[in-house]
Amino acid sequence: MSTLTLSQYSLVYNAFSFVFATMFASFIYFVLARQQIAPQYRNALTMTALVVAVAAYHYFRIFDSWQNAFTISNSGITPSGKPFNDAYRYVDWLLTVPLLVAELVAVLGLARAKATNLTMRLAAAAALMVILGYPGEIASDNGTRLVWGILSTIPFIYIVFTLFTEMSSAIERQSPEVKNLFRITRMVLLITWGFYPIVYSLHYLGNFDANIILGVQLGYCIADVLAKAGYGLLIYQIARTKSELVEPAAVTPQTVTAKT
Repeated sequence: MSTLTLSQYSLVYNAFSFVFATMFASFIYFVLARQQIAPQYRNALTMTALVVAVAAYHYFRIFDSWQNAFTISNSGITPSGKPFNDAYRYVDWLLTVPLLVAELVAVLGLARAKATNLTMRLAAAAALMVILGYPGEIASDNGTRLVWGILSTIPFIYIVFTLFTEMSSAIERQSPEVKNLFRITRMVLLITWGFYPIVYSLHYLGNFDANIILGVQLGYCIADVLAKAGYGLLIYQIARTKSELVEPAAVTPQTVTAKT
């Protein structure tokens, strides 16, 4: 790790704190909001809540690791000798990224067999994308980083292809309001996931430069907030809108009894 200025150290420190608070608050919101949607879409909200809960835990650990990696003294912010643990992010992504694609499939309302098949393929590709990216993240030379970065891009391309081919027909069958929300959500997923490789590529400019460290950590924080909490709000909005458009035949017996 490089020696940082107080402002650089504090900026990353506060960013980690902000992301932790955002994920924790989002978890509470999604748990409470789960009862506001129809039962057939609640599984999507459950996965949304799990995503931000797992992220909150790992950001707490990342926050702690950042503190331990530096020593604060009158002479400045210097490395303590304890490594900053990048693995926390990748363990988090390994658990949450497959859930992100599973949320989108769950809220589509596909037939069980088709939904299961699509979820398994997309989740496996998402996990593979994360696993292949980690060796490049911790590599000390650009050649190794480039190889693993390219390998990690292959499953990402497969996910994008699936989102804009196989899922398009299911999205087109939705109501106009829901269709527009799906298109926005799919684009947010694509843009936020595309932001990660941009941050990843900053390593090519120098692993131990203070500004590179700052850019990587802040970039991942921004991407995580948008790709998890922000994306989760869109999933909730889709589920809520679809719940309000439920056909009479889909209304539960308890609701019918209450109306009569």
